[in-house]
Amino acid sequence: MAILHTGLLSWAFLPNLRPIGLLLLLAAMLNLWRLLRWCGLATLAEPLLLILHIGYAWLVLGTAVLGLAMLDSDLAQTAAIHALTAGAIGTMTLAVMTRATRGHTGRDLSADRITSLIYILVTLAAIARVVAAAAADWAMPLLITSACCWIAAFGSFMLWYGPMLLLPPDTN
Repeated sequence: MAILHTGLLSWAFLPNLRPIGLLLLLAAMLNLWRLLRWCGLATLAEPLLLILHIGYAWLVLGTAVLGLAMLDSDLAQTAAIHALTAGAIGTMTLAVMTRATRGHTGRDLSADRITSLIYILVTLAAIARVVAAAAADWAMPLLITSACCWIAAFGSFMLWYGPMLLLPPDTN
């Protein structure tokens, strides 16, 4: 984690210093190793846990792409930035919001179909946004797809989880 933080902070202050790309690649490799040790395949049956692994995988991917983009000026850093923001931050935000809402409202810590759909939508939004940065001919359709999936994911959270947070729990 220290190498990851050092690499990302260094990039924020010195975005054109090429050796930072190597530091980011090292951070990505170490965090991939960390992620693999968590045995993510064991969480396939429970999307509420699986999505946390997916969110962390976005962090690894974004860091690796950022490192590569710093070393090769032909690669756009925007793909990395969107992997880190739409991918890692967007996914983790929804993962934590759904898990915390379910736990704090006395519901099972298990994803229902709507929650799984929310996770699929945010993942598709992130994929489309990252690919749009590299696919010039398809950029606009991918951006529209990403925006629609993003709005659908967060809108679905609001519609499904809003009543859980605003209304008293069912007493039936």
